[in-house]
Amino acid sequence: MCWFGAISGLFSSALSLPAFSSTSQETRRQVPAIGVESVEVTGTPTHKAATADETALSALTASVIVQRAPTHPSELLNGLPGIWISRGNGQEHLTAIRSPVLSGAGSCGAFAVLEGDIPVRGTGFCNVNQLSDLPLSQAGSVQVLRGPASVLYGSDAQHGVIRLLSAAPADRGERTLSIEHGANDYRRIFTGFSDTVGRSGIRVGFTGSRDGGYKTDSGYDQQQFSARHDYRGQQWNARTLLNLSNLNQETAGYVSGLDAYKDAGRKRENPNPEAFRDSRSARIQSRLEYTTSGGDHWQITPYARYTDMTFLMHFLPGTPLEENGQRGVGVQTSYDRALNERVSLLSGVDLERTNGWLRQTQAGGFSSFPAGRHYDYDVIAQVFAAFSSLEWQLAERSRFMFGSRWESLRYDYDNHMRAGDTAEDGSLCINGYTGAPGCRYSRPEDRRDRFSNFSFNAGLIHEVDKTLSTSLRLAHGFRAPQAAELYRLQSGQTVADLDAESIDSVELGLVKQSEYSRFSLTGFFMEKSDVIFQSSERLNLSDGNTRHYGVEYELQWALAPQWALTLAGTYARHLYTNNVSEPGSDALIETRGNDIDTAPRNMHGLTLEWHPQEQTRIELQFQSMGRYYTDIENAHRYRGHDLLHLRLRHRATPRIHLGLRVNNLANVDYAERADYSSLAGGDRYFIGDPRSVFGDVHFRF
Repeated sequence: MCWFGAISGLFSSALSLPAFSSTSQETRRQVPAIGVESVEVTGTPTHKAATADETALSALTASVIVQRAPTHPSELLNGLPGIWISRGNGQEHLTAIRSPVLSGAGSCGAFAVLEGDIPVRGTGFCNVNQLSDLPLSQAGSVQVLRGPASVLYGSDAQHGVIRLLSAAPADRGERTLSIEHGANDYRRIFTGFSDTVGRSGIRVGFTGSRDGGYKTDSGYDQQQFSARHDYRGQQWNARTLLNLSNLNQETAGYVSGLDAYKDAGRKRENPNPEAFRDSRSARIQSRLEYTTSGGDHWQITPYARYTDMTFLMHFLPGTPLEENGQRGVGVQTSYDRALNERVSLLSGVDLERTNGWLRQTQAGGFSSFPAGRHYDYDVIAQVFAAFSSLEWQLAERSRFMFGSRWESLRYDYDNHMRAGDTAEDGSLCINGYTGAPGCRYSRPEDRRDRFSNFSFNAGLIHEVDKTLSTSLRLAHGFRAPQAAELYRLQSGQTVADLDAESIDSVELGLVKQSEYSRFSLTGFFMEKSDVIFQSSERLNLSDGNTRHYGVEYELQWALAPQWALTLAGTYARHLYTNNVSEPGSDALIETRGNDIDTAPRNMHGLTLEWHPQEQTRIELQFQSMGRYYTDIENAHRYRGHDLLHLRLRHRATPRIHLGLRVNNLANVDYAERADYSSLAGGDRYFIGDPRSVFGDVHFRF
């Protein structure tokens, strides 16, 4: 991939420019606020999925993205009902959508992260930090779909979907430049161009950012380039998207000690100054659409992906180095046809092939952690899936939807080392504490694994009147094991006999909408079986069971011509329904009925928006994070926090826009994420930044 290296070099040189910002084209929000404006949907399948359950879908429009100018995915997505992006250091994060914050090798497989309709990582090769691959600050809009969406998106959509929709090309020539400067020597630049000539339109954008980091030795440089080309014919349409991303990050780890986040002398502490993460990605897709004279709609989207990452695993003994990557190609197809005036059918086939690789090494050895290579393998993953989704207008005000999907995932695993739990040269490790033989890391023999799964959803929507609708949705979803869960074994396990996780869900929803307000309320109940976890012997097993239930709400209300209010949140319980063991422990723990760790019961947010004049927009956002347990025994917990953020945007002239943001306005002591580990110092935290101020200037030419 020499071309990628050349572009990465251009990215790096661009960062020698001072002070920058990234904003997409600003559009004035129609009232009420988030989620009420229409959003452009770049793929027929997701449009069908969204209409199947309107209450479980939230959308952030271009004007909201501009106002928040996110430097991290959490700044954009937190505050929506049912979602929490738990911020680590730099661009690192963990995701929760109608779930606890999930961690571990395969946890990211519970969420589909899409650009258009295409996942940013190959099936079986997700990454917990994969939102950082998306150019969120350049997006036309962002959608979050909560709950199982496996009929249209397959394995990696068990708990929900985050979907970036690219901004469409401008109707006439448009050039933009933004520069930004903020706390901790944060700098960002965005430059873009867009135009439409005849049947073709193009939009190109580049964002370069540099953050000095609040913690010691914790800054990062990031560059993102995106391009979109549209062609609109009489019957054929084409849309091509290209995205390139590069991240070079110095990483800060957890700070240990009870309530350490309150200690002013420790807030900048970084116990892992040697840690780093370097990641590159490239994606291209081209969606081709054809509409017949009879109104039938065909869609085919070929795509290709590439990622390459190196990072120091500072959270493991010996701080091993991991190098991984993947190259893949695929195609999504769909055919949408109206069978009669009341019934329409959407069907399709998805194909994908990904070649992933992983290598883990350690310079020095001790105890059961040997020097040299720990893992060195390739995995080829092949996916074949077929789906159908039917929509039936039962009556004037009642619609019924039913969809099903069958998916087959095959792994071909090729181990480049000795199988078993030996050192690279075949010698045995001896645990320095217990005297037990065997190395910490174990490798299976070459093998093939196949997972075939069936999912479905059924929904009924009834419009009580023009302003009120109710919905019922049933769904069965799944998550196939990730490659790392199957082949990156530990503590003597030579085969991981894992099943696919399954989830059953029922939702009841209500939507009330008027000229000046919109209110949605969703109640959900979900049960998961064959949940993959790591046992006390560090074996990857799949016999866990969990239960999830709660209520989500979202209100947008235009209080007056110059005022708008948004209120959103969730109350939920996420519970173990069987007994599990903590990694490194020697005994089964009585966890049945306990809250899953890092699962707040309450998350609420309120945004008040004021337009004192047409060219000025001021937003005050309040976010409340409830308390949560930090261990599976529910013996330790984090008490939660409340934050205020202030954002202002002013149009000084038609060509010059000014922005100001103040994060953590009240300068609250808080933790972005709290955790407890008996093996790693007890209570530990990713400490939240104090009050931080950012300013930007946006030029249009």
